[in-house]
Parts: sequence; C-alpha cells; structure tokens
Amino acid sequence: MNRMLGIILLVVGVLIGIIAAAWLFTNNDLETPAKILGLGLALLILVAPLTGAGIYLTAFGQKEAKSQAEASLQRKLLNVVQTSGEIRVNELAVELQLPPEQVKSMIYQLVGLGVYSGYINWEKGVLYSSDASKLRAMKQCPNCGSDLQLGGKGVVKCPACGTEFFLS
Repeated sequence: MNRMLGIILLVVGVLIGIIAAAWLFTNNDLETPAKILGLGLALLILVAPLTGAGIYLTAFGQKEAKSQAEASLQRKLLNVVQTSGEIRVNELAVELQLPPEQVKSMIYQLVGLGVYSGYINWEKGVLYSSDASKLRAMKQCPNCGSDLQLGGKGVVKCPACGTEFFLS
C-alpha cells in the first residue's frame, strides 16, 4: 500500500514539474529571470516535497513487503512442523525453498517470539513439534536419556547428543 502511494506521489511530482516547466517556458509574456524563478519555486514548493515523500514511501513499502514475506515464510514453517509432527530440516528447507541455515535461523526466531515449542536433533536433522507443557516437565532427553541443561532463552539443550528443545 505504501509502495503504491509512493509511486503515485513520484509520478504526480514529476508531472507537476514537467507541466510547470512547459507552461513557464512556453509563456512568452514572462521574461527569462521570471521563468527561472517560477520553475525554482515550483520545484521547491511542489515537486521536491511530492517526490521526496514518494521516495520515502516507496522505500518504506519495500521494507514492509520484505517483512511481510518473511512473516509469511515463518507462518508456513510453523504450519508445516505443527501439521507433520516431525520433519527433516532438509525437507523443510526444500519445501520452503530456503537454505538449511536460514531455516535454522527462522526456527530460533520463532522460539524467540514465543510461538514455537518443540525440539530438534541437529545430529539427525529432524525437527519435532511438541506440546510446551510436556517439554517443561522433561528432566531427561528422550533421545539419549541424559540430563537436560538450559541453553538460552526458551532453549534447553542435551549436552550428550546435542538435541535442542524449544519452549514457548
């Protein structure tokens, strides 16, 4: 929306500049200094603010579109994991058409936002969806039986096998 409004403002600003220049320089009643002054005022008062606002809104709109695309990918990742229960990170990367490193980063972002709970075994490359209350009650790794350690905000890590549990 902002991007479209920005483009409209840019076009209107340029059109006003062209119309003002055409009118001023085809008007034979005005002398050259008056034409230049008129063009300068038109550019300063009308064209510059419109094109400046247009450039700002276009850039802001592109940033907003990028943010929306990223949020859409995160929702898709979350939906795929929750509906499948468990999925290989490589399969998830193929489905999302992203490199596995970016999928891993997105998983940590979702954990940080508090919208994902589950666990991942990096050694096997498998991501599991799990009920957060079950994860909070766990004291031992279901993968190898070792005691679990807090690994970071919302993350519990098994020191033996490297499995990470994400709590939301």
